[in-house]
This record gives sequence, C-alpha cells and structure tokens, in this order.
Amino acid sequence: MAKKVLFFCGSQESRKAFPPFMLASGAMALDMEVTMFFTMGGLHIVKKGGAEQIKLNGEPQGLKDLMQVVQESGARMIACSAVLEAEGLNEEDIVEGVEFGGVATFIAGAEEADVVLTF
Repeated sequence: MAKKVLFFCGSQESRKAFPPFMLASGAMALDMEVTMFFTMGGLHIVKKGGAEQIKLNGEPQGLKDLMQVVQESGARMIACSAVLEAEGLNEEDIVEGVEFGGVATFIAGAEEADVVLTF
C-alpha cells in the first residue's frame, strides 16, 4: 500500500507556495499518494491566474508549471470551501480539476495520512 502525504497550503507568499509543489513532486516520484489542501491565502494559488503571479527569484520553473506537473501526475487538490467567500472567491474562480472540501475533508485526510506537512 502506498504511503500517503497531505500538504496543508495556507499561503500564497512565494517562499511558502513553492515548497509544497516541489515536495509533492518528490513524493510522487517515490510512489506516494499526494493530497494538497488549499485554504486561506493558499486558495489564491489555485485561483485561475493565481499561480502565474507567484514568482520565486532564481526558480527556473514557474509555480504554474510545477502545479501542472503535480496535478497531471495525479495529486488530489482540494480547495477549502469554508473560506472561499472570506478570500473573495467562489467556486468558478478555482482552476479546473481542483475539488472542494471543508474542515472535515482535511481532518479525514490527516487521519489517514502517513505524513502531514504545513506551509
């Protein structure tokens, strides 16, 4: 059975937005199941056009490209429906392929995960 890793993505600040995707790529290369949960500022990463605006000096690959690789590799990506409105967003603002879930979704995922990392 594959080990499971859950990433809690709570910030769109570049130094916190890039690492979950870098680590998710590595985890999937090790045949781990990856789930990424986006909440608070992290929702702006999965907002349409949001990843393109997040830059990290010296990073050769943009966040949009990293996000696409992770998503196409089979990572489960979940946007927190509980704070969409508080962040000025609605479901139509979120990129295709991202699911919606709330606190219970995150807690259930954390309970099943072998590793939980927060950013």
